[in-house]
Amino acid sequence: MTAFARVGGEKAGAELTWELRSVNHRYLEVFVRLPEELRALEPLVRERVAARLGRGKLECGLRCRLTPQLASGLELDQERLRAVLDVCREVEKRSSEALSPGVMELLRWPGVVRDPEPETAPLQEYALQLLDEALDQLVATREREGAQIKALLLARLDGIEQQVQKARQRLPEVQARIRDKLTARLAELEAKVDNDRLEQELLFLTQKMDVDEELDRLDGHVVEVRRVLERDEPVGRRLDFLMQEFNREANTLGSKSADSETTAVSVELKVLIEQMREQVQNVE
Repeated sequence: MTAFARVGGEKAGAELTWELRSVNHRYLEVFVRLPEELRALEPLVRERVAARLGRGKLECGLRCRLTPQLASGLELDQERLRAVLDVCREVEKRSSEALSPGVMELLRWPGVVRDPEPETAPLQEYALQLLDEALDQLVATREREGAQIKALLLARLDGIEQQVQKARQRLPEVQARIRDKLTARLAELEAKVDNDRLEQELLFLTQKMDVDEELDRLDGHVVEVRRVLERDEPVGRRLDFLMQEFNREANTLGSKSADSETTAVSVELKVLIEQMREQVQNVE
């Protein structure tokens, strides 16, 4: 499902901001972007995401910025400064023209002065706390979208039930029409009719065009989808399978159709099923 969440806060000497973006995907695919200071968190981030989400392509990005209080402080690398001074003295011994570097020159030497690093452990703990909050927001958004999709699917199921009922009501009329058509054809040919053979042919044609089983299975799939939609767990893949079963029955109904109204029912079923299938791609 498509969703977005942003959560930020300031603690442990740094300002952290999580941004989560989720889009539709058949499986769970997670992309994690972390600052260098917190790169060790990636396995824990993936673990927490997998515990909350079962489907979708998710981008997890974390930004880290030192707070002004921490960023304004500077640390002097005593070992680095001592090494620079030792080299300066060695050069002065070797050349009388060499000048001792000034304080500002020493401070500008790479590595002599550096920004302080925040403590890693408290920062990691706080980052995971913020991630949980961001996941709460993301899941809440997906749940709201899921409720809307559920309502759409239930409406389409109602439509399928209506079309199945329409096709079932047509069955006696279709069977009577087959009998009348065959009888009229035989009358045109002025052929001597063997009533037993006629009944056998009618039975054969009726069985060939009988769609009772397909209609029963469509009803069964409707019941199953309603039941699945009430589950408190990821159901997207199961719904994917049921959409395939719906399509199979609708196609068979169309191929067995003996009149235009039943064909129209088959077409309408396919439209409803396709609308459901598109929505099911968004369901976890």
